[in-house]
Amino acid sequence: MAHPLARLGRAVYHPWPMALLAGLSSALVLLGASLLLASVQAQRAESAEMNARGERFLQRIEQLFGQLREGLDQLEAQPLRGCDAAMVEALRQVSFTHRFIYEAAFIGGGQHCSSWPRRSSLGDERPPDIHGTRHQYWLNTSAERDDNLAALVIGRGYFRVSTSRGHLADAVDLAPGSSLLLVAKSDGQVLPLLGPPPAWPPKGWPSAEDQPLLISDEQLIYTMPRPAQNYQLVLLAPRAGLRQRISDSWQPLVPASLLLATLVGTLMFLQVRQRQSLTGNLAGALRRRELRVRYQPIIDLHSRRCVGAEALVRWRRPDGSLTNPDLFIPLAESTGQIRLITDYVLEVVLEQLGDLLRDNPQLYISINLAPCDVTHSRIAAVAARLLQRFEVAPQQIAFEITERGMIDVQAACHTLAELRAQGHKVLIDDFGTGYCSLAYLQALPVDCLKIDKTFVDTLGHDAASSGVAPHIIRMAHALELQVVAEGIELDAQALLLASEGAHSGQGWLFDRPLTAKKFRERVALQTRLAYAVT
Repeated sequence: MAHPLARLGRAVYHPWPMALLAGLSSALVLLGASLLLASVQAQRAESAEMNARGERFLQRIEQLFGQLREGLDQLEAQPLRGCDAAMVEALRQVSFTHRFIYEAAFIGGGQHCSSWPRRSSLGDERPPDIHGTRHQYWLNTSAERDDNLAALVIGRGYFRVSTSRGHLADAVDLAPGSSLLLVAKSDGQVLPLLGPPPAWPPKGWPSAEDQPLLISDEQLIYTMPRPAQNYQLVLLAPRAGLRQRISDSWQPLVPASLLLATLVGTLMFLQVRQRQSLTGNLAGALRRRELRVRYQPIIDLHSRRCVGAEALVRWRRPDGSLTNPDLFIPLAESTGQIRLITDYVLEVVLEQLGDLLRDNPQLYISINLAPCDVTHSRIAAVAARLLQRFEVAPQQIAFEITERGMIDVQAACHTLAELRAQGHKVLIDDFGTGYCSLAYLQALPVDCLKIDKTFVDTLGHDAASSGVAPHIIRMAHALELQVVAEGIELDAQALLLASEGAHSGQGWLFDRPLTAKKFRERVALQTRLAYAVT
């Protein structure tokens, strides 16, 4: 099953398919995200508008109710209690001086008079719809088309004042399809003031006191806070305009989303083309043997003698440009070319330094292995074949593996044990930066730990991290392992590591990576100095 998938991956992994896939995927994500953003913005704007409208309505309604109560107070304060001309004039005076009072009336002792004696809007006498502590309330149906009807009547004692449907409409200015309701707190009775009577109660009713706006799928319900009254004013507005609001908010985001998706597709096209170009160039570089091997000397920290070197691969293009290993090594690992690079480096090392190693049995060259080199048992056979060809002892070729290369510990143990059985030294590189536990370390067939440069840099500077390197050294001694410290740049670091028990080290304090010729000269100079001393 893996082979068809691999073939499919290789078929798809081309600049145009990958760019198209990236562009379409990002377009879907960006358009979806922009639609979600537009929806959130539209809902927030809708809620803010409803809150603002509800607060504005509340102010106008409070003004209207205040005038009605003030008119009642004036009528009760005057001494007249009968339907004579003076009473009618007093009723008219109250109606004329208050904008929202449409009609004022006196009802008592079998008498009934109004500020509009010929066309009273109060209707027949009937029990109030709501009994309050000080006032009673009567409401007419909001379905009446005549604006000159008493839509709301407030009474106290012998007096009644009303406001018309036209006055209410002028006060609140309802949007199409909206309704204004009065809800009794005692029994939940619902009386429509304006707009069509809605289905009641709505889903989620009643809303929390600290959240006056209740949002359902079909409408917004705003409860106007009236803590001192025995009724609530509720404003309902349909959400019919939400889709249009979302569309209006989303439309400006669509071009930007498509532009970003095009940019993502373009970047993917360039990246894949560059990666494929780099992959093809790397394959050509291996065929043309353009990769270069440099040697980082490994120094005994006590005698300061060179005991070996780490082989480092470099890629210098025909145009002279140097490609960073951090770029092409991960690429080679992902494409499987790293095995070819490992074999190439091993062969070049033996070609360049085979005679030097034969003449100096104490020297060794350390070669880095990729995770795939460790999980597949093949490097031991490759090394055996090349060592036999160049007549170099196995103990003079060491192999380094990073902690991340031991994801499959069982496979790693098998490969490393096979290398050690042939006589090779095995080192764990960059120790301390991965996830190799002490239990794994005890089980792994290794000879040496290499302390990462990160911990060497902190020696004497970072109090929190400067103890890591000595701790690794003591742990290695307890496991009878040797220690190599990487990245030594100061003599004080070398002295401190030596005093802690590190065996050897490498870094710019001793030498930068050398060509094979320079490394030979360094070893030759060291040998001449040793003969001169003896």
